[in-house]
Amino acid sequence: MSSRRIVVVGSANQDYLVRVPRAPEGGETTIARSLVKLPGGKGANQAIAAARLGGDVHFVGAVGRDDDGARILRSLQKDGVTIDDVRIVDQAPTGLALISVDDSGENAITVVSGANDTVTAERASAAAIRLGGADTLVVLQGELPLDVLEETARTCLAAGSRLILNLAPYREVAADVLAAADPLVLNEIEASQLLGEPVAGVDAALEAVGRLLTVSRSAVITLGAQGAVWAGSRDGEEAAHVPARETSDVVDTTGAGDAFVGALAFALASSADSAEPGQESGSASLGDAVTLGTRAGTFAIRGVGAQSSYARPADLGLGGGTGGAPSNP
Repeated sequence: MSSRRIVVVGSANQDYLVRVPRAPEGGETTIARSLVKLPGGKGANQAIAAARLGGDVHFVGAVGRDDDGARILRSLQKDGVTIDDVRIVDQAPTGLALISVDDSGENAITVVSGANDTVTAERASAAAIRLGGADTLVVLQGELPLDVLEETARTCLAAGSRLILNLAPYREVAADVLAAADPLVLNEIEASQLLGEPVAGVDAALEAVGRLLTVSRSAVITLGAQGAVWAGSRDGEEAAHVPARETSDVVDTTGAGDAFVGALAFALASSADSAEPGQESGSASLGDAVTLGTRAGTFAIRGVGAQSSYARPADLGLGGGTGGAPSNP
């Protein structure tokens, strides 16, 4: 089966992951059990998650001319991500993320953008034009400057590329950018911020994802341990829920959402030849992609950190790394 090229325009960070018994309250000091440094950043994470499953992935971003940047580039290359469009800059250090993980596996993250803020709308859009077209799928997140996100999305739409827009962290973006998303991917908190009301649990998410079709071509809301819901068309079709498999060995939820998006992108790219160029993929294709994404996210929470915990094809029941859906959903 042929596959579309996947272009991820996004952030690359060095993760400083601290294990704590529980998250400290305001004014409280907590003694950490350990500290590890791992490559991360939502863009780089999603690129590696897709590439590790067999996707043809190109990453557009920036790192500093420092040891952290060199480590991130080695990690991307090791998993087969093309890094020709990653700029090494002198004016800023590589971005970093400060991550606290408690005994339940839940995390709290603070990001220092660093070199990520040097990615310009002009450079990102130029890469999207050069790499894009109807046979390309572009993935964007919320960790780059807002003008980069918006202008790259508009460039993708004009070039006929399919856009996956993961508004994480949530950003208020222009209506035409939301309208280009196919799908728009949010978690419960981000969906609540966009819709202006709480979204918690499967029933609320099923109602909310249908409302998101009024602003985007298709939509997905991830629900952590409850899986995800999706809606794939504007023609009144009911939203659907994909439950996650139960797992008792949660180690670290860091990067699970990025594992989901990377696997979703891989699945949609792998099923591209079922649709004509420029045509929206059918709802069944999006449902299969959400199923694979849910399995990838569940797999990731059983390992430490983001990229190091991501699945390979056999881990998700994919034969030989091709095809968009697991053999044992």
